[in-house]
Amino acid sequence: MVMKLTKLKSVFIISLSVFIFSCQQKSGNSSSNSSYFSLPETGQVLKAGETVNLKVNFSDPLVDSVQYFVDDLKVKSSKDTNQVQIDTKDFALGSRLITAKIFRKGVEEDATTNVVIVSAIKPVSYRYKIINTYPHSTTSYTEGLEYHDGFLYESTGDYGHSSLRKTTLDGKIVQQVNLDKQYFGEGITIVGDKIIQLTYKEKVGFEYDRNTFKLLKTFPYNHTNEGWGLTFDGETIYNTDGSNRIFKLDKNTYLPKGFIEVYDDKGPVTQLNELEWISGKLYANIYQSELIAIINPKSGAVEGYINMMGLPHGKVADADNDVFNGIAYDKVRNRIFVTGKKWDKLFQIEPIKN
Repeated sequence: MVMKLTKLKSVFIISLSVFIFSCQQKSGNSSSNSSYFSLPETGQVLKAGETVNLKVNFSDPLVDSVQYFVDDLKVKSSKDTNQVQIDTKDFALGSRLITAKIFRKGVEEDATTNVVIVSAIKPVSYRYKIINTYPHSTTSYTEGLEYHDGFLYESTGDYGHSSLRKTTLDGKIVQQVNLDKQYFGEGITIVGDKIIQLTYKEKVGFEYDRNTFKLLKTFPYNHTNEGWGLTFDGETIYNTDGSNRIFKLDKNTYLPKGFIEVYDDKGPVTQLNELEWISGKLYANIYQSELIAIINPKSGAVEGYINMMGLPHGKVADADNDVFNGIAYDKVRNRIFVTGKKWDKLFQIEPIKN
């Protein structure tokens, strides 16, 4: 059984990148000939909406002006070297680069630092109630799950066993197309009369006719190294890659047009996997956990967690691959379905606030 342990590498890569980025911001701080930020400290964590003091130790106190930027947005101007203050309420979550552009007699000098902005919202805690239980195929290594017009659509993974399936709620397979053994099937979503399916490492996506399952075309997947989850809100396709980023894809070209970074009130939320769009929010499985994150699609803030621990599924033959994954939503009857990789059951659940 293929275990996608390389997915865990994304967390290390993100952490390493932030560390390297932070170290780079310190460049020049030890030099008496360069201006540098003494406030905020590099990598300081702030809650969204907090104010932050900006204090630069200037190499020469005689300045014409100082302009302060967060990423590429100018947020403050000053004619002197006094400390200034900025509000973070309008800034995106995540690591934000702060730059002071210092002007003296036509000469510009830059000083940089960075802060990490996390959500100011404490996520609501949910438990669940099982409403109904349905059979689920133990051959289905669930990577993507959708409910549409009375049927479940499922993308299954694992090299040599990947497929796209259409099934009834009682588990009967109505249609199925198998992927070539070189592909590991990943997330799916339905866009009009098409089904879009990702692959894990192969950097290829598939577009199918929803009614016939005929392969219409393949398309490149190059904006990140791995394909994980997909969902569609009617205008934008959302896509995870195992990091804390959710990419926004054009519904016609499947090319990226931006992303959000997902944070709760403590820090980045990584391992975001299978996705579902439910009542204006993104619901995401957190890989190798029993949690579903409820995410604001505009800010990336986690607004709630559903703890799905204890779902009574049968034993999975390969215990290492006993992973909760798969969320589908019936918007007509307001039903949420969840399952796991090779689980023998699919559950209709109702989240309940603790």
